Amino acid sequence: MKTRARPKKRRRVLGSVLVVLLALGVGGACWWRWVDVQIERYAAQDQAAPADAICVFGAAEYDGRPSPVYRARLDHARVLFNRNIAPLIITLGGDGGDQYSEGGVGREYLMGAGIPESAIIAETESRSTAESARRIAVIARANGLRRLVVVSDDTHLFRIHAICAADGLDVLTSPRPREGVEDSSDEMERIDHEVVSYTLWRLHLE
Repeated sequence: MKTRARPKKRRRVLGSVLVVLLALGVGGACWWRWVDVQIERYAAQDQAAPADAICVFGAAEYDGRPSPVYRARLDHARVLFNRNIAPLIITLGGDGGDQYSEGGVGREYLMGAGIPESAIIAETESRSTAESARRIAVIARANGLRRLVVVSDDTHLFRIHAICAADGLDVLTSPRPREGVEDSSDEMERIDHEVVSYTLWRLHLE
């Protein structure tokens, strides 16, 4: 009798495990889809409106020159500045692996494009999106900045908005223009990266 009972117990345990795995799979798929929808919603809208500062999230720089992606973000911030969206631009990003910082490179690029040095604050310590958001909060409180417009790639903006809001910041998002015809496979990789990064941040693992 005991020998016959064991297979039944194993089947019950296996069935329970399969139910749990199925629930996790369905839940994970629903979560992935929800985050993906939020990313696409923020990517599709430009919320730029009068604010106290424009915050440009850093990207790669090469020997003191902004990469094409970073340059596109900076150029978009310059356009917003010239539209009188805000009187101040904050460039963000720490050491890019050489003697330059992304924030410093951004400041020099904007000054070369005609933005007064007095209208730029360069943040040169952060090394991630979350660190940049925390540094924005410090700068905002130190300078009495209440509303901010954040500039980055379109797929990046949902995560930025969530992290900044968690730090108590009032932020509007404004995506940089696309550079020509961008590879759709690269966009899918960016979205997948953002879903994973946002999930890790929500789990306090990033």
